[in-house]
Amino acid sequence: MSEETSTKQSPPSDTETAQQQWREDRTTFQRVYDVLTGVTEYERANTIAERAQCSVDGARNALTQLVEMEIATKRGSRPAEFRRNGSYFRWKQIETLADEHPPAELRERLTELIDEDTQFQEQFEVPDPNAVPSTRLADTNHEQVHEQLASLSRWRTVRYDIELLQDAITRAERSQHDDGQTEASA
Repeated sequence: MSEETSTKQSPPSDTETAQQQWREDRTTFQRVYDVLTGVTEYERANTIAERAQCSVDGARNALTQLVEMEIATKRGSRPAEFRRNGSYFRWKQIETLADEHPPAELRERLTELIDEDTQFQEQFEVPDPNAVPSTRLADTNHEQVHEQLASLSRWRTVRYDIELLQDAITRAERSQHDDGQTEASA
């Protein structure tokens, strides 16, 4: 092998190019925020810094700000660990739904999900996805188990979305009511 061949580097992969672009286009704070959105279990600042491709001090500073903004939660102090604040992200989803969709549209989607929930209750013959006995899955082949688990996962998502939509409808109706009162008093 010649020296020229051994020192040649292959072009960056699409993933590497995307990561470099992300690093260049986003501030340290934005990258830490991006990483934090996927952190559901407590992680140390150095782990988050590595994923955000920044210094540990930079990550720590951003995480401190995110905790103050209640976007992140912190546990302990030496070493401190951080994770996303699930309540904040749930609230953000509700606000987005309420701002982007009228109550009638949200109610229509809610009705569809309630119908889907009813179908799951009938299919599994239990009122809740957590009530499905594990023995039900043990008596089936691999493909059927996979299908059942996918259905249970979807059912849990439907349940979560029902709660989210109910809260979004309440928020959208309150916002609509508040807007109506503001216009009437003007």
